[in-house]
Amino acid sequence: LVKGDAVGPTLYYGAGAGADPTASAVVGDLVDVVRAMTADPENRVPHLAFQPDALSDTPILPMDEIETAYYLRLLANDKPGVLADVTRILGESGISIEAILQKEPAQGETSVPIILLTHRIREKQMNAAIAQIEALDSIYGEVVRIRLEALDAD
Repeated sequence: LVKGDAVGPTLYYGAGAGADPTASAVVGDLVDVVRAMTADPENRVPHLAFQPDALSDTPILPMDEIETAYYLRLLANDKPGVLADVTRILGESGISIEAILQKEPAQGETSVPIILLTHRIREKQMNAAIAQIEALDSIYGEVVRIRLEALDAD
């Protein structure tokens, strides 16, 4: 039973960390103690392993300026010309399409989901294009957008 000021009595059970992890933790604590005793206060290794004054603010890119590929899903009226309207808006916005998927609507349905994958484009351009697409009478609801990032080493 372990008693803490903030939590009161607590109980821990199980196999524990084992000999090697415990020994590693003890050695690490001893190294920290020796470092603290032998180094002058200005040059001690801090808890985060670097001096706080070495920190600097990282510039953050505004969302409108990020460049990424997108997955778009929209629900459209199943009639001729709707896909052409959507691709025209994307083309006029400078957005290149990588892939399109439109399946047959379910029996008795008049709407169909359209899935698009785009190449990398600025968020600002995509926002403007999505606003135009959502304004079409043949599009139902909001366009679902997921930002995509390639995780390859290129």
